[in-house]
Amino acid sequence: MKKILLLSDTHSHVDDTMLKYGAQADEIWHAGDIGDLSVTDALREVAPLRAVFGNIDDDKARREFPLHQRFFCEEVDVWITHIGGYPGHYNPTIRSELYLNPPRLFVCGHSHILRVMNDPKLGLLHMNPGAIGKHGFHSVRTMLRFTIEGGDIRQLEVIEMEKRG
Repeated sequence: MKKILLLSDTHSHVDDTMLKYGAQADEIWHAGDIGDLSVTDALREVAPLRAVFGNIDDDKARREFPLHQRFFCEEVDVWITHIGGYPGHYNPTIRSELYLNPPRLFVCGHSHILRVMNDPKLGLLHMNPGAIGKHGFHSVRTMLRFTIEGGDIRQLEVIEMEKRG
């Protein structure tokens, strides 16, 4: 069993509450728009990190992290990217690959809108944790945490932080 903390769109922001939740996880997944790499450095100090770069990330982040991460967590095929869209509205740059070889769990960020949806057509679960940073149009900062046990995704929880200031 793996406990996962999923976040996105930090935009250079990290705080003690994020790190507290990260320390409770077996892995932290970051779906892009990291901002300053001090964010990922801090996250790595509390748990193993998987991350992708996003559209605001500079050359340093793009050298350190890929655009896409595709891997297995337990028995779940996972694909993380920053600009992925959501069921019925996938990003055209990845749509054909997604339809040819869909993962079980498709994770993206970018929209700053928390969204968890099944895609029955592709047989996948889509997750976007919203935005945990303080830049953007979102009013509530959010993250997701869940467990993966074998081939099952369980105990999904939305973590809402204070309204951004």
